[in-house]
Amino acid sequence: MASRPSHDSLPRPVIRFRPGGVLGRLNPLPPMWLEGRFASEYVNLIRDPVFYGRGVAGGAGRPVLLIPGFLAGDQSLITMRDWLRRMDYRPELSGIRFNVLYSEFTLEGVLERLYVHHRKTRQKVAIVGHSRGGLLAKVIADRNPELVSQVVALGSPLNEALDVHPVTMAAVRAARIYNQLRFRRGWENEDRFLAQLAAKPAVPVTSIYTRSDGIVNWKACLREDVETIEVRGSHGGLGVNAEVYHHLARLLPH
Repeated sequence: MASRPSHDSLPRPVIRFRPGGVLGRLNPLPPMWLEGRFASEYVNLIRDPVFYGRGVAGGAGRPVLLIPGFLAGDQSLITMRDWLRRMDYRPELSGIRFNVLYSEFTLEGVLERLYVHHRKTRQKVAIVGHSRGGLLAKVIADRNPELVSQVVALGSPLNEALDVHPVTMAAVRAARIYNQLRFRRGWENEDRFLAQLAAKPAVPVTSIYTRSDGIVNWKACLREDVETIEVRGSHGGLGVNAEVYHHLARLLPH
């Protein structure tokens, strides 16, 4: 059920972390082996009535854009795309094959997809982003509120972008090196993106998180200016989590 965290439970405002610095607030994360639940979560989804549209209001052709997480591509959200299509939405993938490039470069391609989807449907587009995809969704919506109806972020550290597991942080450092070599630009290239991420949302944002997230510190998903919803499950499995689908069925028609 949707809720807003109390002021005392909220994490502090966004800090612009840089790879090589302190990892988040050093809060202990659940063990990474909890991420091994993906297969069972998928099985639970296809056993749930929501997967077949029972009790789900039709999407009436509403457009939705899906953005994958860090190190992932559109393939990771195929199950969700196909479900949305069956529910009479008009889902579109981001065009991302491997979500590892600097945020501003990644946003260029996603923005083009958003423009095209908006023109085709002549409606504002809801954006659902998983993990880093939720961060990209929030920023692109802030910059283009005339194109976006709402953002739903799944396991996205909207409040502290790099409050993540040390193994994931190692991958972030590797991605930084790759980007520096490819674009000949340093990490300061992310400053504008992180500043926008910290700003008050320009459209409604819902953050769906799990306390047993083995990748992202769940507290980093909480902000007082977004709606928060807790579900049970793994980080990687949020794209096939039955509880998430129930919440999407409620949120996306609005």
